[in-house]
Amino acid sequence: MDMPTGRYTHKGPGESKIPSGTTYRNYPVDMVYFPGQYTGNQGAYTPVTARPLPPELLRLRGISARNMQEHYKLYQGYVHKTNEIRSLLRTVDRATANATYSPLRALKVEESYATNGAKLHELYFGNLGGPGGRPAQDLYDFIVRSFGSYEAWETDFKASGLAVRGWATLSFDPDDGFLHNYSMDAHNAGLVVHMIPLLVMDVYEHAYYMDYGTDRKGYIEAFFQNIDWAAVEARLHALKH
Repeated sequence: MDMPTGRYTHKGPGESKIPSGTTYRNYPVDMVYFPGQYTGNQGAYTPVTARPLPPELLRLRGISARNMQEHYKLYQGYVHKTNEIRSLLRTVDRATANATYSPLRALKVEESYATNGAKLHELYFGNLGGPGGRPAQDLYDFIVRSFGSYEAWETDFKASGLAVRGWATLSFDPDDGFLHNYSMDAHNAGLVVHMIPLLVMDVYEHAYYMDYGTDRKGYIEAFFQNIDWAAVEARLHALKH
């Protein structure tokens, strides 16, 4: 199976070969893929500012505005806790570090939970608000090359969303050059090293319980009706050079 035209690799912010100044939803295209708005220059402890909720996410098909507004509040909480943890990491006692319990251990474990919680939600919000349907040819062909058919991918992705407790992602793995449906039971449980998420679906109950109760299948169908494939494709093309 061949890769699509061009090679896809992980790129850092500012390294994309997309023309300078290209934007999507008023964000630089690089930042469509690399979430988080960083304020100031404090190195590893730089605070993060929550992105605004795109207004089109209040007009989704099958996912209510109230559900999305409440969901956004949870995201803001992850941003707040990321900043709180980063602040505490500046002065935590590293001499008492211990793997059973220590203040540093607690901060380090929850740093991955809060930071991934913020990043995953930004990717999730960023790939909603579209017309659903199927992706453009480049991504469609890549899915077919990776899964055998688009239908096989969709069946597996939806089933993955039912099989885990947290997140289902369509991700690019630069180590083998294919797309994979990787899943996570929690923000910091199940993350595959080097995976680059392109399409992200939140399957925690908070993403759908207000609208669907325990009917996660119904929510997943609604999610597919609102995928913004243009955002997903922008993430893919940001890796191409």
